[in-house]
Amino acid sequence: MAIETHVPVSPEAAWQAFNEPKAITQWNFATREWCCPRAEVELQPGGRNVARMEARDGSMGFDFKGNFE
Repeated sequence: MAIETHVPVSPEAAWQAFNEPKAITQWNFATREWCCPRAEVELQPGGRNVARMEARDGSMGFDFKGNFE
């Protein structure tokens, strides 16, 4: 699957938004009822990418995980 979008920011700002854990927690959630309290990025081959998703009311949560090839 591939998803493409245009974001009107510099390449450096886009890189930071998608690869800096502190930045990821500011935008990586589906709706305002959810939050991303924690993110981890090991930006290297074989490294992992983890973002914790939680409902703001505490009713549920899960880790969204991936690995870099």
